[in-house]
Amino acid sequence: MEKKSAMMHIRQLVADRDWAQFHTPENLAKSISIEAAELLELFQWDGEADSDRIRDELADVLTYCFLLADKLGVEPEEIMLSKLEETKAKYPVDTSRGRSAKYDQL
Repeated sequence: MEKKSAMMHIRQLVADRDWAQFHTPENLAKSISIEAAELLELFQWDGEADSDRIRDELADVLTYCFLLADKLGVEPEEIMLSKLEETKAKYPVDTSRGRSAKYDQL
């Protein structure tokens, strides 16, 4: 039997609960931001956040990211690789290595 992808599991969870009706691109983008804030909150007063809680919040962020990508009809890995190529062009190794400056300040 073929192993189900993470996206297949997410789609099944959503379908079983009839949640797709709430998953507009706007709502999913808001949810990503909300979950990212919850992830950041774990580090608010202490840089040593609980790793299990970090994993849970990161999973929530990624789940909503995957749902938004699915809703928009794009493949997460493809758009990440495309963006990495753009970033490589903006930040050549010889001018950006070890520097945190924005590309227009290099």
